[in-house]
Amino acid sequence: MKKWAIWLCSLLLLLPLSACGANSGGGGKPLENVRLAEVTRSIFYAPQYVALAKGFFKEEGLDVELTTTWGGDKTMTTLLSGGADIALVGSETSIYVYAQGTDDPVINFAQLTQTDGTFLVSRHKIDHFSWEMLKGSTFLGQRKGGMPQMVGEFVLKQHGIDPHTDLNLIQNVDFANIPNAFASGTGDFVQLFEPTASLFEQEGKGYIVASFGTESGRVPYTSYMARQSYMNEHKDIIEKFTRALYKAQQWVDSHSAAEIAEVIQPYFQDTDLALIEKVVDRYKSQGTYATDPILDEEEWNNLQNIMAEAGELPKRIDLNTLVDSSFAKNAMNTQ
Repeated sequence: MKKWAIWLCSLLLLLPLSACGANSGGGGKPLENVRLAEVTRSIFYAPQYVALAKGFFKEEGLDVELTTTWGGDKTMTTLLSGGADIALVGSETSIYVYAQGTDDPVINFAQLTQTDGTFLVSRHKIDHFSWEMLKGSTFLGQRKGGMPQMVGEFVLKQHGIDPHTDLNLIQNVDFANIPNAFASGTGDFVQLFEPTASLFEQEGKGYIVASFGTESGRVPYTSYMARQSYMNEHKDIIEKFTRALYKAQQWVDSHSAAEIAEVIQPYFQDTDLALIEKVVDRYKSQGTYATDPILDEEEWNNLQNIMAEAGELPKRIDLNTLVDSSFAKNAMNTQ
């Protein structure tokens, strides 16, 4: 929690991102600019790229400017400092901000993913994996207090493993550098997002042995959020954004992994199309992509249970305090 307090105090040091000028939509009507900050670039967020590539946002009159901010703390700092209008990041960040005390809380208004998106990758090929194999190993984890690490610890404990006593847990590697650290020889196991996990497997750098998403259950892993003040002033934009997202979620749900891969490939130009398809299929098969934008109470409570188990929950917060599902419900009623 101390780290969150530090970056919250350093917001004034961040220079806001510049906004693009509005483009023209159909019939010459100008598009409204929306600056969107995503926590990382991952096939985990396929419906978002579908919404962009298929023009669903533009159909709603929005020109969405996407920036990858690489990490939950950086993403939330960008949002709070006014460098972004909307952020795609773990829902736990809104709880951290609220617990610090604020007159302008960050509100979750649409869910994108409903399971963890990371996979357990072993340095060596294991034909018959069991979680017991992690005991005594060096585990290259994620940032303390972030959803990947908290879910990782939650799953390990479910399998009778204390992450702080039963293995050598490394948590001091910056989020963006974790794959490189593992590739260079750090750790026996690592927790990775896609497409990196499958790419490592393809290149013989590691082998996927388990999915944290299938082990942890439903949780609002990543959602779209905005400052309360922005939502109050731009309800029409939030409404349009959510409608476009829901259209993309339905499109992903009703199309094949191959079709989805072809649409989102421009956002992963360094990744082979066949690999993108493999990753999308893996996420679809485990129910990772939410099929609607509603963040429900069961998911919200599961999130807080995971945070509490990791010792990172400052206090329990009611769903309605930091979640506004009205835009999601309206979007579903107008399709």
